[in-house]
Amino acid sequence: MKNIAILGSTGSIGTSTLSICESFPERFRPVSLAAGRNLDVALAQCRQWRPRLVSMATEELADQLTQQLRAEGITGIDVLHGTAGTIAVATLPEVDFVVSAIVGVSGLEATYEAVRAGKDIGLANKEALVAAGELIIAEARRNNVALLPIDSEHNAIHQCMRGGTPAEVKQIWLTASGGPFRNTPLDQFASITPAQALKHPTWVMGQRITIDSATMLNKGLEIIEACRLFDLPPSKVQVTIHPQSTVHSLVEYVDGSILAQISVTDMRLPILYAMAYPERIPSDLTFDMKLLSQLDFQQPDFARFPCLRLAYEAAEASPAHCIALNAADEIAVAAFLEGRIPFLGIPRTIESVLQLTKPSHPASIQAVLSADNEARQLAREVALGQAATH
Repeated sequence: MKNIAILGSTGSIGTSTLSICESFPERFRPVSLAAGRNLDVALAQCRQWRPRLVSMATEELADQLTQQLRAEGITGIDVLHGTAGTIAVATLPEVDFVVSAIVGVSGLEATYEAVRAGKDIGLANKEALVAAGELIIAEARRNNVALLPIDSEHNAIHQCMRGGTPAEVKQIWLTASGGPFRNTPLDQFASITPAQALKHPTWVMGQRITIDSATMLNKGLEIIEACRLFDLPPSKVQVTIHPQSTVHSLVEYVDGSILAQISVTDMRLPILYAMAYPERIPSDLTFDMKLLSQLDFQQPDFARFPCLRLAYEAAEASPAHCIALNAADEIAVAAFLEGRIPFLGIPRTIESVLQLTKPSHPASIQAVLSADNEARQLAREVALGQAATH
């Protein structure tokens, strides 16, 4: 039996994790949850799972949850709030495994503290490694902690890399759907609307990640994450557009062998792999081999997807540039969704912020968060300048 903490329990990864706990009650038990702002779902999760500890985003929400639990006669659940509450959820002594699924840098401190506390981590939050990868990886090595990726692409790479030693890896290939605009004529990019960009051909996701998929910045963050997780230089991390999203990623070895991971497009499978590691346990997540009848792969075009180029440049430059890339993108995507800047304003904003960023290696989580704040402020100023001319 593994005791599970879930950071982001009310989101799609969190609810999928709980569905795995439901399917394998003899293997996994959720004992602490960070539930954010979704009070109704948090209450339902408390009713079903009776965790030891729950954290809400704010003190007001924590008070409301406490009152509702009391009204229903549910006892034995401590309710906390804010960053301190999320850290408490992640570091609860009886927790064996932490699923880190809070979007953005909000869950960064809790993930880092969980690693310091010796907890194995299932990482569904790519921003943690993009912004603070050097610190988290160093702490994981110091505490002999397993960092197991839940992102389908990195999870696939992790599985394929069990087929050889790190020294035998020639390069890895991250697959990308190409988003909704992989075949759109370049002269139409200037007029792309938020509604068009939010129509992803394969996945149903949150707004920011859907826009990031349309610009391929999402794949850019995955490049940086792969460099951190698998200790590879950016030159050994390739991207291939694979519209079917059937092959989740590939590893090429020095002898010419290429191992690919293929499975259903269901996030429960990589979550189960991470939670059960190093075992594999039987599941009903079976793959229909007929889906292999057509597999297309093509090289991404940097002219079409400048965010991908910017991610490689940030990965080569410094950790501060990786922080700036993520922070600037979040601000730029929000500005685009609000109609303040055009679609092409997203890469323009990121590029301007990267040019203004000085190379550095932040030495603490607070230094990372400070660099993140500075990059966000720069991005707001750049986006404001674009809005004036939009």
